[in-house]
Amino acid sequence: MSMNLMYITRDPGIAKIAQASGVDWIFVDLEIIGKHDRQGHLDTVISGHTLEDVRAVRAVLDTSKLLVRVNPIHSKSPREIDDVIEAGADIVMLPFFHHRQEVAEFVEAVGGRAKTCLLLETPGAVEHLDEILTVEGIDYVHIGLNDLHLGYGLPFMFDLLANGTVEHLMQRLAQAGLPCGFGGIARLGHGDLPAEAIIAEHHRMGSSMAILSRSFCMANSESDLKQIEALFLHEVARIRAYEEFLTQQDEWFFEDNRMTVGRVVGEISARRAAAAAAKVAVAGLTGGNEVPVGFPQAAFSRMRVSVADAISRLVTVPDEATESA
Repeated sequence: MSMNLMYITRDPGIAKIAQASGVDWIFVDLEIIGKHDRQGHLDTVISGHTLEDVRAVRAVLDTSKLLVRVNPIHSKSPREIDDVIEAGADIVMLPFFHHRQEVAEFVEAVGGRAKTCLLLETPGAVEHLDEILTVEGIDYVHIGLNDLHLGYGLPFMFDLLANGTVEHLMQRLAQAGLPCGFGGIARLGHGDLPAEAIIAEHHRMGSSMAILSRSFCMANSESDLKQIEALFLHEVARIRAYEEFLTQQDEWFFEDNRMTVGRVVGEISARRAAAAAAKVAVAGLTGGNEVPVGFPQAAFSRMRVSVADAISRLVTVPDEATESA
């Protein structure tokens, strides 16, 4: 079973390359309200895409669908939704909702003019999911691991995969007959939690969609479109080949992978928890300005910096651990 692959970009050139490589949905991200407050302390990207970007990307697409994430429900949501549909959105995504009423307002505003996709990413939405799913007109649901793990106070977004939360939600969504997916994937072979392990979990749970990580084609560091095109074509083909490989595996393969994911996620989560504890320790060791009696001010200042740097390097989790986000 092949998943719908999504890629987030505002660049028409990259969008066209992604489409040619077999990416199913091109994702333009207009969400800005509240996002910095929730994720500003993390190494995540707040897109800053615009309505003009929606139009520009729409102009180059003919086979891939255009998905646009709007803001959470607010006073101007009906106008915002009208604008993105008029600009050519095939699918409109609602993020960061908590209750049935928000979803009902969203579906009503879309009015059947485009497909609807819910981004399930708050503990409130999980709590009220049964009520939310009574709203008619929901077409897809994607489980957003980033905000959801923050909402539950977990160290690592894939804790939600290891602790059974994702599987429980996927089962509930499947029972409701809704196509669903979760999180994102990196290039094969990348990440402390490799993309292969995550894709196998997608397959085991019957997932029908995943977001390709923003670094998937290295567009932020590579300016040569030919290089980006070659990378995209190669890496998407590898994912499709791996999906085909998974169709030939037995239940023991997937159970072994599930156990491996749990172990690796536990290790990463423990390191992140240690990093958080160390930051508290660093603050305690380095936060005060009182110099011990007889200790030179300059030497004391250097010592504080050295202690903070040493502890930080010991406990910092490599960025690659979140490559699959």
